[in-house]
Amino acid sequence: MTGSEIPPSFRLAYVPGVTPTKWVRIWNERLPEIPLTLVAVTAAEASDVLRGGGADAGFVRLPIDRTDLSAIPLYTETTVVVIPKDHIAAAVDEVSAEDLADEIVLHPLDDTLDWERPPGRPANERPATTADAIELVAAGVGLLVVPQSLARLNHRKDLTYRPVTGAPESRVALSWPEDATTDMVEDFIGIVRGRTVNSSRGRTATPPQPKQRKRPDAGDARRKPAAYKSGGKSPRGGSGGPKGGKRGKPRRRS
Repeated sequence: MTGSEIPPSFRLAYVPGVTPTKWVRIWNERLPEIPLTLVAVTAAEASDVLRGGGADAGFVRLPIDRTDLSAIPLYTETTVVVIPKDHIAAAVDEVSAEDLADEIVLHPLDDTLDWERPPGRPANERPATTADAIELVAAGVGLLVVPQSLARLNHRKDLTYRPVTGAPESRVALSWPEDATTDMVEDFIGIVRGRTVNSSRGRTATPPQPKQRKRPDAGDARRKPAAYKSGGKSPRGGSGGPKGGKRGKPRRRS
C-alpha cells in the first residue's frame, strides 16, 4: 500500500435511542477487513452529517430533510409518557393524549415527535434536551412524552413510563446520500434487511457454483451387472423361464 492509499472503512451514524449492536456484529463477522466506526449524532443534526460526508450511512428518526438523501424505514416505536413512580398514571397500563390535558408536559428542543400540537399545558420554558427534561420530571416539574427507547436510555429508578395512545409515533430509518450509494452502503443495507451472506444482492454475495456431474469409473462399469429384462436372457445367459413350456415328472432312474 502506497502512502496515498487510504484503507477502506465504514462510518455509521446513529441517533439517541437506536442500538446498532446487532448490525455492527454481523458487519464485523462478514467484513472483518473493513472496520466500522460508530458516529453518535443528535436527531436534529443527522441529515446534515450524512449530507456533509461525516458518515457513510446512519440510523435517523423520520421525518428528516430528504433532499439528496435516501431512506429505508425500519420500524416504528411506541410513544410513552415518563412519570414519577408515585404519579396516579403509574396505576394504569396506558394513558391517552387527552388524559394529559391538565398536566404540564415538557417539550424539549430536541423533541423527535412530529406534533401538530403537543398535549397538556406547556412549561414556562422548553428544556434544551430530552436529558434535561428527564431531570425536570424527576424534580416534579412536569411530564415528558417520548419514544420508548429514549425513556429507556434515560432511565432513572424514581421514574417509570406508560404507553400513550393518540400520540405521534417515531419512525427509525436507515439513510445515506443518494449520490454515494457505494458497495459498502449496499453491504450494510443487505445486513439491515436480513439478507444472508449468500444472497444474490450485494457485493459480498457468493454466486452459486454449477454442479459437476460425476463421471462413472470404468472399473465400476465393468463390474456392474446388466439390467434384467422380463422375457430376455438372465444375467447368467439362461432364458427368462424354464425350457419347453410345461414341466414333466422327473424320470426314475433304473
